[in-house]
Amino acid sequence: MTAFSTDRLTKEQRDRMIRKQMSPDFMDPAHEWRRLFAEAWGTFLLVIVAAGGGVVAAKSGGAVTLGMIVVAPGLMVMAIIYFMGTVSGAHLNPAVTLAFATRGNFPWGRVPGYILAQMIGAIAAALFLRMLFGTAGALGATVPGSGVSNATALVMEVVLTAGLVNTILGTASGARNIGANGALAVGGYIALAGLWSAPISGASMNPARSLAPDLIRGNLGTTWIYVAGPILGALIGVAIEWILKGKPTTAGDIAAEGSLDSD
Repeated sequence: MTAFSTDRLTKEQRDRMIRKQMSPDFMDPAHEWRRLFAEAWGTFLLVIVAAGGGVVAAKSGGAVTLGMIVVAPGLMVMAIIYFMGTVSGAHLNPAVTLAFATRGNFPWGRVPGYILAQMIGAIAAALFLRMLFGTAGALGATVPGSGVSNATALVMEVVLTAGLVNTILGTASGARNIGANGALAVGGYIALAGLWSAPISGASMNPARSLAPDLIRGNLGTTWIYVAGPILGALIGVAIEWILKGKPTTAGDIAAEGSLDSD
């Protein structure tokens, strides 16, 4: 047996072992509501922190600093991946859902439901903040920084989202498909991206996170940046992942779709 054949056999054996991780009821449509609820609840929590940071900073007279505002969403995403990643894949972001589907790790038939659930969670979070704090801090809206053009903000969102998608897809393959690795890498990337680029574009990387506050505050003037930028960035990220890794893996399927592990 050649080395190539041995390597191929080893890969096939690994794929079989990975498939055994999947819950027997994974494809049961009766459990889809759990995944959709998880996406809505997870996105609600993410937007509460991501948009809420700016709101509380305004209400507290700056007690919440820019560093706190941009690090908090990364920590929240990390926590969400730990507690519900196996249920829905913890996408929390329409751009991530589209990336997984384009990559071939997620069925296109589930994309509309996931995006709808994410938008419901994000809008509910914006309404919650509006009810508690009014329109303080523009409801934590993401807008181009002072003196930053729309084009510059758009390019920044494209690049940041491409890097985010690479981080997510890269930690959703092979031995890296472990909760601790994925949570730390993705949460860390979100915090790092915000630390250096928030003054430029707000470092949204998430259409739901940006669209919801804009809808509730009634200002859609720059919303297109935070819808087009992340979507284009996600597609670029998928293309780069194909260059780096080739075809999608079974491990990536599990990461994207969840396993409804009930053990």
